[in-house]
Amino acid sequence: MDARRRTVLAAGAAGAAALVAGCGDGGGGDGPATPPPTGTEEDGGSPSPADDELASTGDIPVGGGKVFADRKIVVTQPEAGDFKAFSAVCTHQGCTVANVSDGTINCLCHGSRFSIEDASVVRGPATEPLPAEQITVSGDSIRTD
Repeated sequence: MDARRRTVLAAGAAGAAALVAGCGDGGGGDGPATPPPTGTEEDGGSPSPADDELASTGDIPVGGGKVFADRKIVVTQPEAGDFKAFSAVCTHQGCTVANVSDGTINCLCHGSRFSIEDASVVRGPATEPLPAEQITVSGDSIRTD
């Protein structure tokens, strides 16, 4: 094989690898490579996450919270009727936080703790707060925006 043909084959292989990588799920392995169908159950589609109720207000304890690992969100209720939502992805190394107890959102990977009031770092090694997420509370329903 001459040098010119090897160059073309190598370039073609690199292009194919880039194309295959572009079709993947970003390397996270946590979700499907293509987005799930959206719509309502009535029109044959699955409800999109924004259409689903995330939780009932009764599911979130006052002074605590609940982690929705599949949605990568944590909802807290620091005071009665005051609901807050944050990313459930720890800002230290990307683990999903595990639980909420004793006024903190807890990542068990390396021990970071975040305030249920504003997701600020209470204990490291994380140095950045959890990003806020948007939710809507209507009646006893909590939905993501």
